[in-house]
Amino acid sequence: MAVPKGNTSKSKRDKRRTHDKLTPVNIVECPRCHAKKLAHRVCLNCGYYNSRLVLKPKEKKKAAAASSK
Repeated sequence: MAVPKGNTSKSKRDKRRTHDKLTPVNIVECPRCHAKKLAHRVCLNCGYYNSRLVLKPKEKKKAAAASSK
């Protein structure tokens, strides 16, 4: 039966774990509407990506509720 030869030191253990950290999310400002968005994604506020309209922006709930009354 295999048996460990000795304890793994804190230094060895921590060096092995250096790559287990999380990287922060890259949040940038939309050049068109200046809202915060994820890099290389469509802006959910204005619907533009790379100076092109990709999707229609969603209407605000208050504006939609006011127009239906």
